[in-house]
Amino acid sequence: QVQLVESGGGLVQAGGSLRLSCVASGRTDRSYAMGWFRQAPGKEREFVAAINWYGRSTAYADSVKGRFTISRDNAKNTLYLQMNSLKPEDTAVYYCAIDLARATIPARVPSPYDYWGQGTQVTVSS
Repeated sequence: QVQLVESGGGLVQAGGSLRLSCVASGRTDRSYAMGWFRQAPGKEREFVAAINWYGRSTAYADSVKGRFTISRDNAKNTLYLQMNSLKPEDTAVYYCAIDLARATIPARVPSPYDYWGQGTQVTVSS
């Protein structure tokens, strides 16, 4: 069993920045990939970014490429998402997720991920 807790969401004006964090606890005694997804009201959950265990392989949705940066600190069991140049369309609940079966190639779809956090709200005003 793994627990994930996100933090760092909030209300920000367009063009601003936020940094999300996700702390993993529990059965994390193996190598694993992690990812960020988001879900806006009335929309399906969508991929944002993912990173492998070593931090050398990352993937981004086209909509956030060049603005968001995913990173991780394995010593702290923590995943980060630095979000710059935020737009109103980035407004959503952001979820972190852990893929215990995959260490080297991070997945871009929700199905491989085993555990999810409770989400943190990001609201970008125009």
